[in-house]
Amino acid sequence: MLPKLKKVLTVVCLLLAVFWVSVKAGESVFDRQAAQDVKLLFHQVKEPSGVLTEKDIEGLPQVVKEWLSYAGVIGKERTKAVRTKQTARMRLDPAGRWMPVSAEQYFTTDKPGFVWKARIKAAPLIHIAGRDQYQDGRGNMLIKALSLFTVADASGEEIDQGSLLRYLAETIWFPDAVVHEAITWEEIDSHRARATMNYGGIEASGVFQFNERGQVVSFEAERFGDFDGVIRKETWLITVDDYKEFEGVKVPTEGGVTWKLKEGDWLWYRFVVEDIEYNRPERY
Repeated sequence: MLPKLKKVLTVVCLLLAVFWVSVKAGESVFDRQAAQDVKLLFHQVKEPSGVLTEKDIEGLPQVVKEWLSYAGVIGKERTKAVRTKQTARMRLDPAGRWMPVSAEQYFTTDKPGFVWKARIKAAPLIHIAGRDQYQDGRGNMLIKALSLFTVADASGEEIDQGSLLRYLAETIWFPDAVVHEAITWEEIDSHRARATMNYGGIEASGVFQFNERGQVVSFEAERFGDFDGVIRKETWLITVDDYKEFEGVKVPTEGGVTWKLKEGDWLWYRFVVEDIEYNRPERY
């Protein structure tokens, strides 16, 4: 029996080694593709020029002007590229367990776009690799278990709209980008303003809410989502809990993302921004 057991253990070890090598190879391929996506995104970036002036914001609602003033972007060099690191927790259903996430994200503003690359720890020794991107007005979400097995590779009009909406919401990390020809503003009241973005033939709209200090405290919009295999629009809410300053710009650094469904709220993502750098069009 011992020789047979030894053979079985040898085979098991070999299979595990092959599997481990395959996973590492998959990670390398996934990382190289994400790196190529970032390179393509930043290829369009020109040298930053000019600053955001009071004249540039004249036509904006008063509450948006107060936000840009609080953020400290008036009088500063305009943002062309952004890179940021996050840690987060996410869950795949309202009763699901929280999974740790580490993520990098890269943005351009003249031609609005982003690449988000994340590693989600689903279980011990099990991870999910995710890459969400928006370039040239089109979105794509790629998800691979163990960086090897494709779980989702989604594109189409619903993804385009959702990606554009995500970009609009995430301007909270580079506020001067809201002064863009693709974005129009409508004042709702002294604490709220609606931003509508038309880009690449797609329109997305959402409401920014502000407090007395000029801080963004939430963003709410109707966004397409996948709910038990059914794609439909539901209310999507980002809330902000804390602010910090990066390179002289005050931005939200902690918050959550919630789907507000008829059966109840589903808080599915909690994020912490660890780092933001402006006008460095290169990967971390």
